[in-house]
Amino acid sequence: MPLHLTKVAFGCDSVDYLAQRLAARSNPWELTTRYLPKRHEEIGGQGSLFWILKHQLIGRTPIIGFGEADGGRTAILMEPRLILVANRPKRAHQGWRYLEDADAPKDLGAAGAGLDELPPALMGELAGLGLI
Repeated sequence: MPLHLTKVAFGCDSVDYLAQRLAARSNPWELTTRYLPKRHEEIGGQGSLFWILKHQLIGRTPIIGFGEADGGRTAILMEPRLILVANRPKRAHQGWRYLEDADAPKDLGAAGAGLDELPPALMGELAGLGLI
């Protein structure tokens, strides 16, 4: 079972905006961080970075692997896409945190009977009201 990371979608005010930012990135794109996660081998190419927006886990971006970035930093290599998940409350935090696979929300495509076809902005509103 893979391990995942969580991170606040800093500077994003909507699911639409986050999806647009990710879609504009190259494949793979790098998120730089100061240190290599100690449990990076458990994440490997199977884990994802789950995004927190307005105190909700709203989506995930698949992690391809890890590399080196400028200045001795670490690059988390990811696919430039957002996969919507069943929203789940999550407190904001600085940096990234681990998320066990058993605690990770399911993709909407697999569990949401067409909910993944709703516009992301509407999804965010419904999740904020606790309806999905």
